[in-house]
Amino acid sequence: MARSSLTGSFTSADRVPTVVDPARIFDEFPAPSYRGNQRQALADIRDAFAAGNDVVLVRAPTGSGKSLLAHAIAGCARTAGEAGAEEVIDAYYTTPQVSQLDDVAEDALLSDLSVIRGKNNYDCILPGETDTPVNQAPCARERKFDCQVKHRCPYFSDRAIASNRPIAAMTLAYFMQTAGSDVFGPRDVVVIDEAHGLGDWAEMYATIELGPDTVPVWDDTRPQQVDDLEDAAGYAQRLADVGERRVQELRQQEELTAEEVAERDRLNKLRQDLQWFVEDYRDPESVTTWVVDQPDGEGGSVTIKPLDPEKYLKHTVWDRGHRHALLSATILNKDAFCANVGLNPDNVALVEVGHTFPVENRPLYDVTQGKMTYEHREETLPKIARIVVRAMQAHPDEKGLIHCHSYAIAEQLAELLVDFGVGPRLRSHESEDRDGQLTAWKRTDDPDVFLSVKMEEALDLEGDLCRWQVICKAPYPNTRDSRVAQRLEDGQWGWYYRTALRTVIQACGRVIRAPDDHGATYLADSSLLDLFERARVDMPDWFAEQVDRMGPPDLPTFDPNAALGGGNVGSSADDGGNSGQSRSRSRSRSRSRSGRRSSGTSPMADVWDTE
Repeated sequence: MARSSLTGSFTSADRVPTVVDPARIFDEFPAPSYRGNQRQALADIRDAFAAGNDVVLVRAPTGSGKSLLAHAIAGCARTAGEAGAEEVIDAYYTTPQVSQLDDVAEDALLSDLSVIRGKNNYDCILPGETDTPVNQAPCARERKFDCQVKHRCPYFSDRAIASNRPIAAMTLAYFMQTAGSDVFGPRDVVVIDEAHGLGDWAEMYATIELGPDTVPVWDDTRPQQVDDLEDAAGYAQRLADVGERRVQELRQQEELTAEEVAERDRLNKLRQDLQWFVEDYRDPESVTTWVVDQPDGEGGSVTIKPLDPEKYLKHTVWDRGHRHALLSATILNKDAFCANVGLNPDNVALVEVGHTFPVENRPLYDVTQGKMTYEHREETLPKIARIVVRAMQAHPDEKGLIHCHSYAIAEQLAELLVDFGVGPRLRSHESEDRDGQLTAWKRTDDPDVFLSVKMEEALDLEGDLCRWQVICKAPYPNTRDSRVAQRLEDGQWGWYYRTALRTVIQACGRVIRAPDDHGATYLADSSLLDLFERARVDMPDWFAEQVDRMGPPDLPTFDPNAALGGGNVGSSADDGGNSGQSRSRSRSRSRSRSGRRSSGTSPMADVWDTE
């Protein structure tokens, strides 16, 4: 079995180490024993920091216990008793995924991590306000409101605790939004879990959407034709000025309605974003490339997007700690990752953690039926539908997951499967009820097949929760997105293929979560095979082993009746697939009040928290 390995720059042996005592990393490991390659990984991480690296990337596959490794790293941060008067102490743990933070909060081994969430996740405790989120409570609505129970407010209480504990845990969004605050200032160590998409998350968070749904003063500020970035900067400045005047009007009122509070907060955030864009765009030293879209022309919505927002990440992430540890299964190329997020690779080490799951337990099957690009989809998708039916036959008593890539594909595939007569075994979701539908599917004991969209990450389907899955389409970035188009125009094809490969690897990990777990992945789009060839150089060894073992499965002959349970399990030279059992069920919907996450939502409620 492969052990962890370490690469990086170790020429600065006499630099001050990140932690006071690097050997403490073993004492800070929270589990009673090690499993897999954890002990070796900790040793390599310790050595990387002790050698003077500012950042350590930890590439650890599913099942490595990344959260436990993260705790051990964070626990090595300088403490108050070890620091001088001007030295920062303690650590942050942060992750882009709300579901990951939920898992941390519920893990008894990580109970000393103090979790803080955005205000909208807490309810006010004042009489008559207990159904009001804190971001709309009287303290947010009334000018000069003096809350007599602020010390017991669940939000401010959690914030005070987290700000004074050795390890404060929060989402990446909340972490970024608190940059520059007095409450959550710089700390010694910052640990980012699931960090593979750090650059993408920063780009998404720094993107400015200007339209009737996002700009409260839209009717008074509709843009003229925006042809270039200079036009966008001029419009942004005008919009910021109008927003400032409206905020001043609201501040003069003694009391605001909940709607006016939301308007004020949106305008304040919008003004900050617009000023950031204008200043960065006009800064000759900035390395950020901005692109602007106005698809409907004059008077229509405008989207301003950054590429590689190095300056933004410096302020919100890199300046927040002396040393950083970034953990993920899919940081595929160290130099490319560093370039994307504004790091100097000479000060970054990569720790590679070997996979401990037997490769025979995580098979890939080639059931490719043709390309799923838009021009070929009409011909290919019916063939994939037949493959899904045959997969249902091969797995009559096991749950399955279909990665549809888009709602359009999910809808077309569902129609084809219903026409084949296997509809009773299917479940699906829309964008507004995905969490409720996912939770209902996970809770059922029936061998249902879930047609999913954008669930390649942050989904733990260990054991019988799911035993097989189908990837319908190679998940390439959308070339109609102006950021993608700009990168390809600049020749960044390596980025394009790595992004798709990263998503595939993440998807493959949904159904195999432990060394004794097992789950099959069927690849239906022939473009996936081309992707594996083009991105081979960036493929982790443990995933390359899966790809090298890939071949066609032994699937039953197409028989929709058998797909509903118990039927024929013979083999044929036809395409490939899995099966299930007939059921009729009602849909469950889970909506959170005012767009907020409720305590009963599923792990897929991954939204950006707000302070």
